[in-house]
Amino acid sequence: MKSSARNIQMTSYDDLFSVGDVAGTTGEKVQEIALGELFPFKGHPFKVLDDEAMEEMVESIRLHGVLVPGIARPRAEGGYELLAGHRRRHALELAGETMMPVIIRELDDDESTLFMVDSNLQRENLLPSEKAWAYKMKLEAIRRKAGRPGKNNSRQVGENYSVDILSENSNDSARNIHRFIRLTELLGDLLQMVDDRKIPFNTAVELSYLASEEQRELLSFMGELSVVPSLEQARRLKKYSQEGKLNRDVMDAILTEERAAPVQVTLKKEKLKQYFPRSYTQAQMEEVIFSLLEMWKKDNKDVTE
Repeated sequence: MKSSARNIQMTSYDDLFSVGDVAGTTGEKVQEIALGELFPFKGHPFKVLDDEAMEEMVESIRLHGVLVPGIARPRAEGGYELLAGHRRRHALELAGETMMPVIIRELDDDESTLFMVDSNLQRENLLPSEKAWAYKMKLEAIRRKAGRPGKNNSRQVGENYSVDILSENSNDSARNIHRFIRLTELLGDLLQMVDDRKIPFNTAVELSYLASEEQRELLSFMGELSVVPSLEQARRLKKYSQEGKLNRDVMDAILTEERAAPVQVTLKKEKLKQYFPRSYTQAQMEEVIFSLLEMWKKDNKDVTE
């Protein structure tokens, strides 16, 4: 039996997220709102950076103004909460402007979360932390709208169907979405190292299973030893943690063990030339070498498997 999560009745994506015809058939009005009245979305997971792209946006605004209005909703305490347009708002400030063109929409908390996440997930070059928190926020909003699983469905089945729904409008598979969401279990300093590409994604996912205190201990060791766990080491740390056996001694032993040096094979051109006609290009030589290696592999399965 399929989960009731598949039958969630939500405002359609087009109804929620259409911006292209803001002055057309939707009848929505673009308003000029003071920047001081526009507040960031609570828990907004996407970073607003003063980078080269921001400089280009500021210059574009100075030349052409804001071409696409922001989207916001009224706040109970006054002003408006931005759903889309955080970077545009910052660029306007840097450009010395005081007003921003905005469309005001009446959306509830979950609709607002879905809109905010989906309007940003389309961007290129998102950081792992941005995807991680965005997916988590969207998943929680979908679950709230779906309600609890029925009597015949376990909680785990309901959660899996929620992730399936989430992956339908994403370039990431349900499995990868699960893995991104795991990153939200990392301490902030470790997650920043993932963003900085100091810790590989797969390694970070394994480390996310360590308890917070274990992660703090790991950070201390990494700083003292100037090391980053390999994927295999991270898996072992996770295993000992799940068994309740991960302590300083175990962590120290794993992080200080010698790693096997990567195997590098260099084929000198002078030696290769004696086996090939002078007219052979490098590509032709490589083709012959790899075809011979494939034959050797088939004849030596017991060695290669």
